[in-house]
Amino acid sequence: MCDDSNLLLCYNRGCAVKFDQINNLEDSCVYHPGDPFFHDAYKGWSCCKKKCTDFTEFLNIKGCTKGYHNGKKPKEPEKYVPDKNIKDDVIEYHAPKQVSLPRPSASLPLENIKPTISSTLIQQMASTTISNTNGKEANSLTDISIGTMCKNNGCKQAYEGAGKGNLSCNHHPGIPIFHEGMKYWSCCNKKTSDFNAFLEQVGCSQGDHCWIKETKTQGHTNCRLDWHQTGPWVVISIFAKKYDPNISFVKLSPVKLAVELYFPSDNSVFSKTMELYGIVDVNTSCVSMLPTKVEIKLKKAEPVSWGTLEYRNYKSLNSTNQSTKSETNVENETSNNSVESVDLGDL
Repeated sequence: MCDDSNLLLCYNRGCAVKFDQINNLEDSCVYHPGDPFFHDAYKGWSCCKKKCTDFTEFLNIKGCTKGYHNGKKPKEPEKYVPDKNIKDDVIEYHAPKQVSLPRPSASLPLENIKPTISSTLIQQMASTTISNTNGKEANSLTDISIGTMCKNNGCKQAYEGAGKGNLSCNHHPGIPIFHEGMKYWSCCNKKTSDFNAFLEQVGCSQGDHCWIKETKTQGHTNCRLDWHQTGPWVVISIFAKKYDPNISFVKLSPVKLAVELYFPSDNSVFSKTMELYGIVDVNTSCVSMLPTKVEIKLKKAEPVSWGTLEYRNYKSLNSTNQSTKSETNVENETSNNSVESVDLGDL
């Protein structure tokens, strides 16, 4: 019987038994010649297909190969000792900057965007026009002088007296428009560049004469404006009621927006022109005229988030931030240079 002091420990993987070197035969050791692997909670040996999830069970997996016992202890892997004199290389990743489109000039001509008009709004305007017509009582004919000209736009008829065969009134119910050298009425598209020819245009509608016109001047009104953005769109909502969609318009260029809404009931107009923060696609943008608001959907020309709606607000915000930073720097320098006075009288 061999003394335990003469036995050697086998260092083959999966064996770990003590053996006598004299009795070390070719099939004495049962071990794993491969390497252990740990993957997806599974543990096993690369030399055989046995694997498990429990670590104790993994240690008890019986060897798959027979051979001689190995009494030589394997060399331990060298420990990595970092060199303090060598600094680690810092790998910085900078995302590629997206090239922004060149900003077009704000002086580009504005294009009229044809709106989608709600049928409910058309009915409201028709009822408003009828009520306004019925509400205007005929002026006392006795107060009208013979020869008084009709006050409707485009009508050349003179008053001939009560009971006379006054002809029907051919007039323009719209408003005069002067744009880019052309003159025309908003109710019809007969355009001319000559002012006298514009005045001689025959009215496009028939109705009653207006011998005494109410002295009411056109005023300006304010409407609430909100906006939000959703991905590739910027949506502007102008909240208004009883505006005339046939006279009102929305015009657009890649960086500029102009809106005018006319309110016949109180003879007022809402006018707003702004330079936009970003660039828009004029052809894809659209306008919807609804009974309670005008919705303008602007298609972004590039996928960027707008910080504000108007470009002038963006510029003023940047200038304010720069001035604030400069004032802060001046205050810091002043506080650093200032020295508190010390009373040495008690020393």
